[in-house]
Amino acid sequence: MSDEVPNEDLPYAYLTTTGRVSGSPHRIEIWFAREGDTIYLLAGDGDRSDWVRNLLVSPTVVLEVGDRKRTTTAGVVERGTDADAVARRALLDKYQASSTDDLSSWGRTALAIAIDWPD
Repeated sequence: MSDEVPNEDLPYAYLTTTGRVSGSPHRIEIWFAREGDTIYLLAGDGDRSDWVRNLLVSPTVVLEVGDRKRTTTAGVVERGTDADAVARRALLDKYQASSTDDLSSWGRTALAIAIDWPD
């Protein structure tokens, strides 16, 4: 059995978007959760987050999860949908137990983002 941590168990992913004004790459470290062929992120500042504004203009992003790096597509998840509920549950399940903060407000109000991540 390998001692390697599965990529989905890592605490952070790295998302690179293309600047909507500059056209330059912008890389952030971010919490993530995987469900099936989708990686979910939550934007605490919603569509005011620069990285969200960037992907709304150019949905092609680079996502790094551990040693895996892919150019893929990201998009906003419609609020109130099944995918929205999955995103919120997955991120809260992954991070709430290890956080000293109450993440319930973040889990309710943040904007969910879905990124294609097939095997």
